[in-house]
Amino acid sequence: MTLTKTLEGSALTLAPEGRLDTLTTPELEKELDTGLSGVSSLTLDCSKLEYISSAGLRALLNAYKAMGRGGFRLTHVNEVVKEVLDVTGFSGVLTIE
Repeated sequence: MTLTKTLEGSALTLAPEGRLDTLTTPELEKELDTGLSGVSSLTLDCSKLEYISSAGLRALLNAYKAMGRGGFRLTHVNEVVKEVLDVTGFSGVLTIE
């Protein structure tokens, strides 16, 4: 997985590319643990995310908790990832645009 980071003022966008699974989730978690200081808005751009596992879902939930309901959103979610979010109930909790 490649993780692109864009910070504009206090708005952070993270764009993972590839698979977000047990092997790659620690990279996202590290960024979330160290990169949220002073960030008021976090966007996860899923346009190049091919797959998400339960480990990736855990990272999303932790990001949601850290940022609060209005401060975290997912964008450009493809059908494969959307289906996982729907089946697990995450689509009813997270903001998906």
